Amino acid sequence: MCNQNRDHAESSPIAPQSGAFVIAASSPFAIAARPLDPAKFRDPQITAKGEQRARVALGALTTLWFNTGTQCNLACRGCYIESSPTNDALAYLTIADLTQYLDEIARDGLPVREIAFTGGEPFMNRDFPAMIALAQARRFDVLVLTNAMRPMRRFEAAVRGLAREGLTFRVSLDHFTAAAHDAERGAGSFAIAIDGIKWLAEAGFALAIAGRQLAGEPAAMAQAGYAALFAGLGLACPPLVLFPEMDAAADVPEITTACWDILNVDPESLMCASSRMVVRRRGAAAPAVLACTLLAYDPAFELGATLANAAQPVALNHPHCARFCVLGGASCSG
Repeated sequence: MCNQNRDHAESSPIAPQSGAFVIAASSPFAIAARPLDPAKFRDPQITAKGEQRARVALGALTTLWFNTGTQCNLACRGCYIESSPTNDALAYLTIADLTQYLDEIARDGLPVREIAFTGGEPFMNRDFPAMIALAQARRFDVLVLTNAMRPMRRFEAAVRGLAREGLTFRVSLDHFTAAAHDAERGAGSFAIAIDGIKWLAEAGFALAIAGRQLAGEPAAMAQAGYAALFAGLGLACPPLVLFPEMDAAADVPEITTACWDILNVDPESLMCASSRMVVRRRGAAAPAVLACTLLAYDPAFELGATLANAAQPVALNHPHCARFCVLGGASCSG
């Protein structure tokens, strides 16, 4: 049975990797929840209670995500994709990979308006500035998810040379306090990220912030905290997205076809109704298209090698579908 309560739990620990910042022993964002019922999310058609599982049809494909690779300069405790300096489960995408899908969009007249990049940390990929420039040259809006730390700063000259129009850098700033952010991402990471944010702002780029809330912290308090932080920096507070916590091991209701009316949620508002993500798995001969940015490792959400193959409906058969998208009302897209 679906309901509007979101359960949260501490995600499984991710050990710091060589070269990564040292992180706290436990995530400051962890919220206790009972373990996931093992009978749930097993059948793509039917829930554990025998009800018809909800599915989401692709309407207009307006955002195409590219995961540039899972390697990151950090090894954050709660990273949903387990990025680290050594995790190359998703290999670096190439300019040729990006071009292949931009060509398919043009050839088939697909309604994609936005090209979005995520990782890992996208700037770990040496070709990344050229990827941004290519997407801009094809006249797409571009969204870049980054931690704004040293990998980005090594490309300062190339980034300064990018067109500003239609380009947004969404910086991950887990909390408006250094203590909470550093407990998740490593001691000293807050100050470095703030310096990167100031550099982007001074260079004239559009910014957004990806933030989080501590357990029991109301959204209004978090919003006020970020506003005060940016006021203290002498900057206008960028658009703020507060993402719900994710933990695939924590129990959450399955989403049935009846839930759309019960929760008053329009399935067309979910990410998988308007977006897909391209990845290249380590050792794979070619990239693949996935249903969702959050489900890089679940083979059930790999839809094929082309955007045409990936136009099929998506069964909401994962805890993230329920917790993040339906009950959390969140979306990675701009």
